[in-house]
Amino acid sequence: MAKLDPELLTLLRSVDTPTVCNAIEVAQGKRGFSKFTRGTMICSDPEGGSIVGFAKTAKIAALDPPTENQDIIKERRMNYYRYMSEVDGPMVTVIEDVDYPDCIGAYWGEINTKVHKGFGLSGTLTNGVMRDLGDLAEAFPVVAGSVGPSHGFVHVREIDTPVNIFGMTVAPGELIHADRHGAVVIPTEVIPILKDSIHKLFASERLILDPAEKTEFSFDDFQKAWEDFEKSRT
Repeated sequence: MAKLDPELLTLLRSVDTPTVCNAIEVAQGKRGFSKFTRGTMICSDPEGGSIVGFAKTAKIAALDPPTENQDIIKERRMNYYRYMSEVDGPMVTVIEDVDYPDCIGAYWGEINTKVHKGFGLSGTLTNGVMRDLGDLAEAFPVVAGSVGPSHGFVHVREIDTPVNIFGMTVAPGELIHADRHGAVVIPTEVIPILKDSIHKLFASERLILDPAEKTEFSFDDFQKAWEDFEKSRT
């Protein structure tokens, strides 16, 4: 797992996920990057800022009761919490509900958000269900697939395994950025240059935004601004 420069971490927490997607394209010098979520997700705290951290992954299910021995289920649950408590740097809980798209079990509510925040995790990304919207842990955003009232037969299936969240595959230890738009996996190879790529993106966007925000803005102004923008991306 790569270490994250403190300045980059602060910067990533201050920008939204679309900005990070654009900055990845700047860093790679091309379009075509595809490790992001598809479809509309729900954020527990849309104004609460971005979730940034390395993925701690697991799979759960809730639609049907578990068929394994109860001792095995309990042991796996404790192993899950032990795994989640082992936090070194910024980390995000990434949980796949294998019942998707028929998820019914709200694993993320008041208790689990406060427990995971207490462990030092930065937030949660899941294709599953959240609840207790008025009582979730503060400063612990949850980006989920849906909202529901019950936990059903929720139980842990797998720990520290690759997961799929809305079409985005996440391996344990990959760097995640998520907010009310969804989530993206930041490629390891662009992390060292991502800070400069974000600043380069901001500078190139101003070439269009500054003229567009003036009182008078014509097509000729736009065409000139667009040409300058295109030059800045090469």
